[in-house]
Amino acid sequence: MTDTKKTTKTTVQAEAPKRKTLSGVVVSDKMKDTVVVLVERYVKNEKYHKFMNLSKRYKVHNPGNTKKVGDKVTIESCRPISRHKSFKIAE
Repeated sequence: MTDTKKTTKTTVQAEAPKRKTLSGVVVSDKMKDTVVVLVERYVKNEKYHKFMNLSKRYKVHNPGNTKKVGDKVTIESCRPISRHKSFKIAE
């Protein structure tokens, strides 16, 4: 007696992962194809219930050196480009 198994192939569409997007201001453009972007967040401290401005500087890939100091930019995460760069300028 032969067993006949019906196998159904289900094609699952692999969705692209959600990319983290942040907005900030360019504070340095001295490197080749890289700018430093200052991102500020307004968050509430859980213990003391006080609102604070937190800031962080990200090194961002800027092909062609198009952004200058003072420009407001939106950045998004990407694969690591170098040791410190994991963000690129969103267009």
